[in-house]
Amino acid sequence: MTLLRAETIVKRYGATEALKGVDFDVHAGAVNVLIGENGAGKSTLMKILAGVETPTSGRLLLDGKEVRIGSVKDAAAHGISIVHQELNLCPNLSVSENIFLGRHNAGLGKSLIDRRSERAETAALMKRLEQDIDPDTLVGDLRIGQQQIVEIARALSDKARVLILDEPTSALSPTEVEVLFRIIRDLKAAGTGIVYISHRLEELLRIGDHITILRDGSWQATAPVAEVSMPWIVRHMLGHDGQTAVATPRDSSATTVLSVRDLTLTRPDGGYSLDHVDFDIKTGEIVGIYGLLGAGRSELLESLIGACPARGTVRLDGKDMMGLNVSSRVARGLCLVPEDRKAEGLFPNLSVGGNLGLSSLPKFSRLGLISETAAGRAITAMIGLMGVRTASPDLSIGALSGGNQQKVVIGRCLMPGPRVLLIDEPGRGVDIGARHDIFARMRTLAEGGMSVVFTTSDMAEAQTGADRVLVMARGRITADLSPSEATEAALIAAANGVPEPDPNLTLPEMSPA
Repeated sequence: MTLLRAETIVKRYGATEALKGVDFDVHAGAVNVLIGENGAGKSTLMKILAGVETPTSGRLLLDGKEVRIGSVKDAAAHGISIVHQELNLCPNLSVSENIFLGRHNAGLGKSLIDRRSERAETAALMKRLEQDIDPDTLVGDLRIGQQQIVEIARALSDKARVLILDEPTSALSPTEVEVLFRIIRDLKAAGTGIVYISHRLEELLRIGDHITILRDGSWQATAPVAEVSMPWIVRHMLGHDGQTAVATPRDSSATTVLSVRDLTLTRPDGGYSLDHVDFDIKTGEIVGIYGLLGAGRSELLESLIGACPARGTVRLDGKDMMGLNVSSRVARGLCLVPEDRKAEGLFPNLSVGGNLGLSSLPKFSRLGLISETAAGRAITAMIGLMGVRTASPDLSIGALSGGNQQKVVIGRCLMPGPRVLLIDEPGRGVDIGARHDIFARMRTLAEGGMSVVFTTSDMAEAQTGADRVLVMARGRITADLSPSEATEAALIAAANGVPEPDPNLTLPEMSPA
């Protein structure tokens, strides 16, 4: 049964048409998958369903009757709730305060907030999500995956008829994903209509019931998930069969550009985030750092750039980087693309060009004056190099899709011409097409002599995107693997800090008791 229907939805932003007469049905008691490249219009359509945006034309029908949803409050009144792709939390408020923000439980006389009941409900939600998170913890003190859990908990507390999940697993561990899937099955059984957006195609095939594909703001296909295949999805998403660049062996005689020895970062509560880490990176090499959440991957990159107070030795082209601040390390040839691009990598009040050129202003300055002509040429060239889809460098960065924003952040790091590019989770929150573009450009940069170090929790990215894979577990490097050695068994074993099982090992037969 169709619970909610979006009919011939058009959305324009000035001359840009983000949605071009899109139809989309949300079936009750089912997972309705919406898929497409970044910029296809998925998030725009969801914002219209959730009252964040209003359509230029078209209509919405709930239970077969036309409804007008002009605000988030209207959507909530109709039983529609959304977990946004980008975290929408207040870091200076507690977990329970974020969950009940704008709809607090009333206490005595209906004029006071009943904090006790809110904390109790929050604790129950955390138990349901199998999370050991204190309701009074400040959200800003949580890691990104835990913050995403809080977003999901807030949506669950609404008891919505339609629940929209936009990239809900992008920062979750495999265990947390399994918990979320169990909750989704419970919601399906209760008749909730779930809209599920993800770039992880294997998730969609596993959890989905119906699938709709958008491309360039237009509807492309709709089908039961049981009747589709991975090649069918990719073909309708891209308009062609997508191919991912595969790593090729690099020159083993290349010089060492980055050398790390005994890098150590202690936790405030004791123990190590980085436990005496050693490795070398060669010129023109792409190195993937694979590991589970909490392995220390992000802390490693942040320590290399100087954002964490690590001890040890970091040498770039033989010169010691320890003791230098972040800006000095950037000036000497290191650059980091952070995992949380929205909070740490973008300047939302600046244009696309402003974001691209910000870190290289000295390059275009003479006697304190910036050459706008030279800067403009360089920015236009970088937009072309990174394949950023934008009508103009003057367009607001917020108007771009997540994948194109990711390309802008990488492009800004490339503008000064670094020797080593550090990228934390390059595939997080981007679709298969944008991911292909990013890894293809990483390969082009490496062929030009730049070294690239990226972290990933995606096994396929590590296997196909890197010349060499370092595996981390509990702050240590547990394996250094070539592409041929980076099998699933080897990666899983090293990521859990255990020896790889011997494929030739045979277990003795057990005799009957």
